[in-house]
Amino acid sequence: MKRQLNGATRPPNSEFDVLGRQRIDLVRLVLDLNGQSFNKAERRRRLQPLLHQRSDASIEFKRRNISAVLQGLGIPPLRGYLPASNVQRELVEEVGRQLGSRKDVDTSALSAVERPTHVPDQYDFSKVRSDAPKVNHRTAEPSPAYLRTPIKRDYFEREASNRKMGLAGEEFVLRYEQWRLAHLGLGQLADKVEHVAVTQGDGLGYDIRSYALDGSERHLEVQTTAFGQMTPFFVSSKEERFSRDHAESFVLCRVFDFRSSPRLFELPGQIAQHCNLDPVTFRASFQ
Repeated sequence: MKRQLNGATRPPNSEFDVLGRQRIDLVRLVLDLNGQSFNKAERRRRLQPLLHQRSDASIEFKRRNISAVLQGLGIPPLRGYLPASNVQRELVEEVGRQLGSRKDVDTSALSAVERPTHVPDQYDFSKVRSDAPKVNHRTAEPSPAYLRTPIKRDYFEREASNRKMGLAGEEFVLRYEQWRLAHLGLGQLADKVEHVAVTQGDGLGYDIRSYALDGSERHLEVQTTAFGQMTPFFVSSKEERFSRDHAESFVLCRVFDFRSSPRLFELPGQIAQHCNLDPVTFRASFQ
């Protein structure tokens, strides 16, 4: 017997049924958001008999599809699963359906993006830097309707409004820049690094004034997330314009995994050359 979904049929016990109908790993998402551990290998072993012994790689890629759907809906993806696009319409609809009945996802996600965050007292700044993701430039085409499943809130936008996290991330980058210059023997420049968003006001188009090796200024805009490296972020029109007008000195510093193990990468010059920008909200992403 086949099941019906929007005019299409699929066999029972299909890959979609097992990975989709049976919670779509939303339990794992809730645990991730709450900072709890989850044995993904054990979960995969339980699924394999139901999937006619599909390979580990096949199951893991399906979870990457689920991460892509979640992130597209403004929800933090599954930790450890880099979002993979080109997802099935059925999977998008099933994720939306299950999210509508899982109030614990909303509660956990709100807690994750709104709770206060503090700068670590001590940190090994020699391990902070990471390579920046490569942008996958897309054509300006509207998304299919099924990829615009309505959600209650955009948690990435809520996180961007978490001023305490923003200030903590800026303080972290301030300390990193001071360490970087001092480590290079440029202590006088390190002493001049300024948190201008605090000393002069939040509206200059950048947050920190630092310096290059030759003494020229670097204008750093800091964007901080508790989630992974590929998490979308938001920039203001003033910040985007400043990056164009001062491309030779502007650097966007993206701080990620801030609560667990803070790291950062830099995007120098115009923001648009590194990210896809929504022209209305300037929501920046790498997918």
